[in-house]
Amino acid sequence: MSFAVIKTGGKQYKVAVGDKLEIEKLDAEAGSEVVFDQVLLADDKIGTPLINEARVTAQVLEQGRADKVIVFKFKNKTRYKKKKGHRQPFTKVEILSITI
Repeated sequence: MSFAVIKTGGKQYKVAVGDKLEIEKLDAEAGSEVVFDQVLLADDKIGTPLINEARVTAQVLEQGRADKVIVFKFKNKTRYKKKKGHRQPFTKVEILSITI
């Protein structure tokens, strides 16, 4: 089974054809294709640091936002408390092909 390690959004992902994963938000609409050209490793080839000819093609399934994370700061005996929520945007993609 062929796989690749790609770099996008400051993170690295091990992907194979047919995988569905949530990555950092990309500026692409649902249904469009994106090409990842920062391939660090593919099958038995190791890049130094990247493999120049390798490409990973993926289809954008949806744009979304993750579940809310609550950040609550509290200091005892000083009447200090602060509540803040955050929802990280993501792009869900499906890997279509890996070319070396």
